[in-house]
Amino acid sequence: MHSVVERELEIKLILSPERLVAVPARLTYRTADPYAVHIAFHIGSEHPVHWTFARELLVEGVFRPCGHGDVRVWPTKVDGRGVVLMALSSPDGDALLEAPAAAVSAWLERTLRVVPPGSETEQLGIDDGLAELLAPTFGCGRVDELWLRDPWPSDESKDGE
Repeated sequence: MHSVVERELEIKLILSPERLVAVPARLTYRTADPYAVHIAFHIGSEHPVHWTFARELLVEGVFRPCGHGDVRVWPTKVDGRGVVLMALSSPDGDALLEAPAAAVSAWLERTLRVVPPGSETEQLGIDDGLAELLAPTFGCGRVDELWLRDPWPSDESKDGE
């Protein structure tokens, strides 16, 4: 059974040093997708804007600058408050977002309790799936016979033997 860890919070979209816009957001972590975090930004349109990136990136970004390319995360202080800044870049545009560090950290701690770092692959069930796929299928009669038969009989066989 898979679990979901969610948190609603207000993130600020930084338009300029003097202008910030509050954006309701939802942080989501699913044990079915254990390496990723999902953020949905509700910007007043019909559908929220979704971003997905590595949980490890956000965990590290709470403590020190990290990331490159489309997602960069780093901690800082604004008016004495700890915040996490996220710079997101896509073909549709760029955004600089400010989230309260305490709220993000508390949510991340919950995700780390559900799936500790290093145990993500256990959530994927890869070993169980491979074991099932590779398990011998005894007693299936015709399936085993077909599997073991040479699909390309030699030219020496007579009448399709």
